[in-house]
Amino acid sequence: MYVYQRNNEFFAQAPGLMEKMCEEELRELGARNTRTTYRGVYFEADHATLYKINYTSRLLSRVLAPLAIFRCPDADALLRAVRAIHWNEFLSLEHTFAITASVHENKNFTNSLYAAQLTKDGVADFFRKHSRGKRPDVQTVNPDMRLNIRIEKETAVLSLDTSGESLHKRGYRLWAGDAPMQETLAAAIIRLSEWDGENVLWDCMCGSGTIVAEALMHYCRMPAQLLRAKFGLFHLPDFNQTLWKKVKEQSDTLMRPLPPGLLRGSDISRKAIEVARKNLSHLPHFEAVHLSLGAFQEVKEFENGTLLANPPYGIRLGEFEDAQKIYTALGDFLKQKCTGTTAYIYMGDPQLRKSIGLRTSRRVPLVNGKLEGVLVQINSYTGSKKKYYADYKAEEAAASNKETNAE
Repeated sequence: MYVYQRNNEFFAQAPGLMEKMCEEELRELGARNTRTTYRGVYFEADHATLYKINYTSRLLSRVLAPLAIFRCPDADALLRAVRAIHWNEFLSLEHTFAITASVHENKNFTNSLYAAQLTKDGVADFFRKHSRGKRPDVQTVNPDMRLNIRIEKETAVLSLDTSGESLHKRGYRLWAGDAPMQETLAAAIIRLSEWDGENVLWDCMCGSGTIVAEALMHYCRMPAQLLRAKFGLFHLPDFNQTLWKKVKEQSDTLMRPLPPGLLRGSDISRKAIEVARKNLSHLPHFEAVHLSLGAFQEVKEFENGTLLANPPYGIRLGEFEDAQKIYTALGDFLKQKCTGTTAYIYMGDPQLRKSIGLRTSRRVPLVNGKLEGVLVQINSYTGSKKKYYADYKAEEAAASNKETNAE
C-alpha cells in the first residue's frame, strides 16, 4: 500500500503567492483537512474529489500523490527505495516517463538533476530486473507518467504527478504573444474580480487572449481541463475508469452558453487580435466573445462594467517611460469614461501604479512566471471627485471604529 492510499493525503503545488486562494478553491471542490505551506497545499480527498480537482481546478499547478516517504542520506538510500517500488503497477514497457526533482539542505546531493537521474536509474533497474533487461523510455516532453522526488535534509518524498502536464496548460493557447500571462494567474484575476456575468467584462489590452479565455471558461462553467485527454492519475494503481467518467460527465453537464456582448477584448495590435481569435476558437461558445482592433482611448465610454488589463511591464531597457505613458492614459480613461466601472490591472512593476494617478482600493501581490507583480483594484467614482473621497473617508472611519470596538 502506498502512502496516499493509507492517509488519502495529497499535495497541490500552487503558483507563487497563491497558496491561500488555492486552499479556498480546494475546499470548494471538496478537499478536506487542508493546510498551506510554501508554494502548496496539503489536503485529503477521496478518489472522486481527486479526479474533480484535477479536471476542474483553475488555480493549481499540479497535484502529487505520495508513493513513499523514506530516509535519504545519500545516493544509495535513494536507489534502494526507488528500486523497491513495484513500477509495473504504474507503467508498461510501452509507456514513457519523466522525473522532476528538488533538493534542499542535503550535502550528498549536489543538485536536483542528480536526484532526478538517480530516480530514473532506480525505475530502470526495476524493469531491467523484471522484464528481461528492457525498460520504458524517458521522455521529458509530455510523458505518459511524471514522477516527483523531493529531498529535504535527509527525508525524501517520492510522488506520482496525478496531473501529468502542468494544470496551467489548458490546451487552448497554441499561439502566444510577446509576454503571455500564465493561465492560472489570469484565472486568479477573474476570481479576485468576483465577476459573475452581471455586467460586461472587457480586457482592453487583451494580447493573445488569456484573460478573455479564462473569463469565458469561468462564466460558462467549463472545466479547466476540458480540452485535455491525458492525466497522470490514469497511472495510479487504483485508478477507477468508471468513476473518472462519472466525475467528468457531472462537471461537463454544468456548462452553459455565453450571452453575446457580455465578454469583450481589444488590442491595438492586429496580430494580437488574430492570435486571440485563434486561441479562443478552441473553446466552446467562443463566437459570443467580441474582439476588436483599436486603442482603449478611442472608446467613447465604458460604464458600469468590469475592466481587466495586463499592460506592458516596461521591464526592457528604454521601455519604462513608454509604459508610464500607457498607465497615465489608462488612468485618464478610467477617470473620464468609466463611471461605475471597477478596474483590475496587473502590473509587472508596482512602481507604475503612480502613473495611473488614481487611488487603488486593493492591492494583491501575484507572480507571473518568475515576475513578481501586483494586481490593483480601482473603483471609478460616480458624481464629483469631492464626494468620492468623502465617501471613501467615511468608509475608512467606519472600518477603523469597527476594529477599535472589536479590540
